[in-house]
Amino acid sequence: MGRPWRPVLASATKCCAAEDAAVAPDGLARCRPQQSELSRRLASFRRLSSLANSPVSMAADGGKGQSGETPTPPAAVAGEMAGPLQLHSFGVSELRGVTHDFSASFLLGEGGFGAVYKGYVDAGMRPGLAAQAVAVKQLNAAGFQGHREWLAEVIFLGQFRHPHLVRLLGYCCEDEERLLVYEFMPRGSLENHLFRRISATLPWGTRIKVAIGAAKGLAFLHAAATPVIYRDFKASNILLDSEFTAKLSDFGLAKMGPEGEDTHVTTRVMGTHGYAAPEYVQTGHLNVKSDVYSFGVVLLELLTGRRAMEHVRGRSAHAEQQVKLVDWTRPYLSGGSRRLRCIMDQRLAGHYSVKGARAVAQLAVQCTAPQPRDRPRMAAVVEALERLQGLKDMAVSVGLWPANAPVAGRNAISAKIRAEVKGAGAGVGSRRRSASSKLP
Repeated sequence: MGRPWRPVLASATKCCAAEDAAVAPDGLARCRPQQSELSRRLASFRRLSSLANSPVSMAADGGKGQSGETPTPPAAVAGEMAGPLQLHSFGVSELRGVTHDFSASFLLGEGGFGAVYKGYVDAGMRPGLAAQAVAVKQLNAAGFQGHREWLAEVIFLGQFRHPHLVRLLGYCCEDEERLLVYEFMPRGSLENHLFRRISATLPWGTRIKVAIGAAKGLAFLHAAATPVIYRDFKASNILLDSEFTAKLSDFGLAKMGPEGEDTHVTTRVMGTHGYAAPEYVQTGHLNVKSDVYSFGVVLLELLTGRRAMEHVRGRSAHAEQQVKLVDWTRPYLSGGSRRLRCIMDQRLAGHYSVKGARAVAQLAVQCTAPQPRDRPRMAAVVEALERLQGLKDMAVSVGLWPANAPVAGRNAISAKIRAEVKGAGAGVGSRRRSASSKLP
């Protein structure tokens, strides 16, 4: 029987009680507000909207509401737009119209927040809003997210404009309905391209482009005067436009980082199992290096074509167990190009840069270092990835991808590796850190 849910922060008790909470299948706590809770917060959001031209005032009034978890508006970052809310307000009836009454045929997908539908807005529907395809996300009041997550997205994406953050066009706050309207991303999520076999293989060059774009998005958030911690970086939250430009979406769990001499903020553990940094899961301590760990996991997914949590065969023929991708790949990441090829995504068929793959593997080792202080800054990660663009030393061309190349299948985990998965010693950690020179 799982442990009973309890909030880490005392302030969390102001937003939900134990009976209102839920524990997701991944074991991480989520707040599930009651319907009446949404109504009680409606007045605070309307005050926030009326102060849209004053971000500082917005933070002091509606940004906090009844919950200590809702973030204040982030400060501007040089060269990018961060300012008053630049959003359109929609009614439920209008969004029903653009999505054909939330038709199942327009359903794009479902997540922790709720269902996402494709829609079309006409020219003149709002002043300054061009005719375009949009994505409409509808809050599931019985789900694992609620008003706080919805409000966090309004605050963050309503102020930030960056080429690698998905653009929020507007919102709906009518009675107990909570909806968000985004620009439509025609290529969908990175998760779909990596793990759904119905899609075409994502070429190596495109994978590097996606990694660079996602890294730039995180670096932008971390560079704010008060850093923004994304907290839920994963493949399904990286959306791709028609040119495969990566943009970060779903800011419901984003949180303002530590200020002054503080090294971390303490909060309830939320996120996705396999991507969350170990120190955050164990202690609730959160800082920008927690995002860096999650980014390292996504780098491993780009290399291997496997998910953050990998299903492998247990001791018996029919038993299965889950192993973290970070643990599964560890023995292969520091053994040179021939060892690395055993875990490379087979759908690439050797069409990847040998030097680039080795560099990405070393970068993933650094990003997923057990100690946060050993992980690089995202700005340094961006610089390292940009140097890998355009490399032509394809494995299939230089003799490192023969037809009978050994492959580490989903169940090819030796007893030695299983022992490392159960409890890697300090020696393993030191070997990982010495695999390459550490970025600043």
